[in-house]
Amino acid sequence: MQTLNQDIKQKLFKRVYLLYGEESFLKRSYKNRIRESILGEDTMNYHYFEGKGQKLSEIISLADTMPFFAEKRLILIEGSGLFKGSADELVDYLPSIPETTCMLFVEDEVDKRSRMFKAVKKYGYAAEMSRQTASQLAKWAGGILAKEGRRITSSTMELFLERVGEDMENIRSELDKLISYTWGRDVVTAQDVESVCTTQATNQIFEMIAAVSSGRTDRAMKLYHDLLVLREPPMRILFLIARQFNQLLQVKELSRKGLSRKDLATQLKIPPFAVGKLSTQASMFSREQIFSYVQECVEMDEAVKQGRLSDRMAVELLLCQKRPRSHN
Repeated sequence: MQTLNQDIKQKLFKRVYLLYGEESFLKRSYKNRIRESILGEDTMNYHYFEGKGQKLSEIISLADTMPFFAEKRLILIEGSGLFKGSADELVDYLPSIPETTCMLFVEDEVDKRSRMFKAVKKYGYAAEMSRQTASQLAKWAGGILAKEGRRITSSTMELFLERVGEDMENIRSELDKLISYTWGRDVVTAQDVESVCTTQATNQIFEMIAAVSSGRTDRAMKLYHDLLVLREPPMRILFLIARQFNQLLQVKELSRKGLSRKDLATQLKIPPFAVGKLSTQASMFSREQIFSYVQECVEMDEAVKQGRLSDRMAVELLLCQKRPRSHN
C-alpha cells in the first residue's frame, strides 16, 4: 500500500485503481482518502456506481468528459463484479482513459486471471486489502495511541486485541474509548482495557466452549443468554460455535503433524496468541468429540432451516449435550 500512500501524498494519481480484499476498514479508508485528495469538497466531478449490471457505455462516456473547472474527474465503481466476469468493453477502453479522469474500483473478490484485473495492473494500480496480522494490528493500534500521547506495553496490547478481536473498525472504536477513559494519563493499563473494552462475541464463544469442555452447562448457558441480551442472533452464535470447533479440529490435526505455533497461525490465518488458546482448548477434547460437535452444528443448522427447531432452541440443545469428558 506504499504506492497508494505516496500517490495520495503527492497528489499524482494513476488513471485507474482497484482496491480489493476482505478488510473493509482499509478499503473504505483508502477510498475516502483518494476521493478527498482528488476532489476535496468538489461534487460536480464525482460519479458513483454501485452493484452489478452497470452500463459500461455510460461509465466510458463520463470518463471521456472533461472535468468541470477542476483538474480531475473521479468515477467510483463499487461491488460491480466486473473482475469476476466479462468486461471486454471496459478492458479495451482502459488504455485510453484521459489523464483528467481517475477511475476507482472497490471490490470484495476478484479473479486475478481476468482480463480486467490484468488491465488495471498494467495501466493503473491494484491494491489487496487483506486481513492484517496480529503484529500489524498491534503496530497500527499503538501508533494511534501514540498520536494521542498514550503508551501501552506489548502484553497489554495483546490483551486488548484478544478482547476486541481483529476487525479494524471495531479496534478503532475501542481505541477511542480507551483514549477517552485514560484522559490525563499517558499509560494504558490492563485494568483500563478490562474496564472499558467490550468483549467480542468470538471471545464469549471461546469461554462458552471452555465451559462445555469442563461440563459446566450452566456457565455455557449463561454466556449464551448474555449474547442474546446483546442482541447477537442465535444463528450467528451457532455459526461462531461451528467455526470454533472447526478450528479446534484443524489445530488437533495439524499439531499431530508437528507444526509450530507460527506455522499453525499462518495455516489457520489467526494471530499466534490465539493458537495457544486454541491448542489448550483442543486438548480438552478428543478428536472424536470435536468431530461430533462439528456434525451436530451442521444438523442443528439444517433443523432450523427446515423449521423443525427454533434458532434459539437449536443452540440450547447443542450446549446441553452430555458427552464423556476427555483430555486426549
